[in-house]
Amino acid sequence: MEGADLGLLVLRVAVGVVMVAHGYNHIFGGGRIAGTAGWFESLGMRPGRLHAWTASLTELGAGVLLLLGLLTPLAGGAVIGVMLVAWITNHRTNGFFVFRPGEGYEYVMMLTASGAALAFLGGGGVSLDHAMGWFVPPTWTEGLVAAGMGVLGAVALLAVCWRPPAPDTRREPIVPASKGVS
Repeated sequence: MEGADLGLLVLRVAVGVVMVAHGYNHIFGGGRIAGTAGWFESLGMRPGRLHAWTASLTELGAGVLLLLGLLTPLAGGAVIGVMLVAWITNHRTNGFFVFRPGEGYEYVMMLTASGAALAFLGGGGVSLDHAMGWFVPPTWTEGLVAAGMGVLGAVALLAVCWRPPAPDTRREPIVPASKGVS
C-alpha cells in the first residue's frame, strides 16, 4: 500500500465515521427526528421535517459510501452539499471557532474541504472503487462534477427552502449612568 492510499483511507474513514454519527444522531439522538425538524424550522429550513430527513439520510448515505470507498467522488459531493447548507444556515455568523457560543464554522469548513478533496482524489487503492475500476483516480472533470453537484444542490436547496428568521432588532433599554451617588 502506498502512502497516498493510506492517507486517503484515513481521510475516508474519518469523514465517513463523522458523517454516519452525525446522521444517526439527527435521527436517533436527543430530540430524535422531531427535534431535528424543529431545529431546522428554527433556522428557516421549511418544511423542517423534510429537511431533517434529507440531511440525515444524506449524511448516513455519504458516510457509508466513504467507509466502503464506493462512489467516493459522489459521496464527497454529498458531504460538500450538506455541510455548505449547515455552514450558511447555522454557522457562518458565529465566527471561526466552534467552541465559541453559537458554534463557529471551523468544523463545517473542514468537512466541506475534506469532501472536496475526496471528490477530486477518489477513494484510493484501498476502496471498492479501486476494486471495481471506478474513479481510479477520478479525472479532474469527474471531481469537478461531483463537487459542483454538492455546491449546486446546496444553492438550489437554500434558494427554494431557506427563509431565514428575521433578525432580533429588540434592544436592551438604555439605562443612564448614575451621576455620582454619595
